[in-house]
Amino acid sequence: MSFLILGNAPNMHEARRAFLGKSGLLLSGAAVALLAGQEALAAKGGKSGASDVRILNTALGAELEAIAAYQVGADSGLLQKPVLDLAVTFQGHHKEHADILAKTIAKLGGKAVTAKDKYSFPTEKLKSQADVLRFAATLEKGAVSAYLGAVPVFTNRDLAKAAASILGDEAMHWAVLRNALGEAPVPVAFMS
Repeated sequence: MSFLILGNAPNMHEARRAFLGKSGLLLSGAAVALLAGQEALAAKGGKSGASDVRILNTALGAELEAIAAYQVGADSGLLQKPVLDLAVTFQGHHKEHADILAKTIAKLGGKAVTAKDKYSFPTEKLKSQADVLRFAATLEKGAVSAYLGAVPVFTNRDLAKAAASILGDEAMHWAVLRNALGEAPVPVAFMS
């Protein structure tokens, strides 16, 4: 995914809309919010707090773990075609999240974490498609909770908005996976 930092354009929002309209480039709400946060920081001549970079790096680490987990599921041979396609789609979402998070961390002067060489996944317990779906649903629910905890502690409110956008995507993943398992897609009225 490519993105644009417009610097100190007289009207950054109009310039960004014009660029996106002419290029046909479509950015997610999270990507736009992250870019808006970077633009706001540049306009103020300030930097995001080190705590924001730490939060972004924690989120990036979780996204990288999710990418690896979906790869385990895809490589397991346990997923039937439509479910495999869904897993690959969700993995693609996590790749997009990771990409924009890493770029934002770098723009904020931080050093982005990288994927671990090896993750400890319960592969010995993955014996059926339902096991893989349950494993993925558990990770997605954890991601929802993690983003829910991160949103209010960002110093930069634009970064908080972006995290909330990603949270929404993770919640949709969790609901779809629960539905695929034959469970209520939205089991509670409030997340914690």
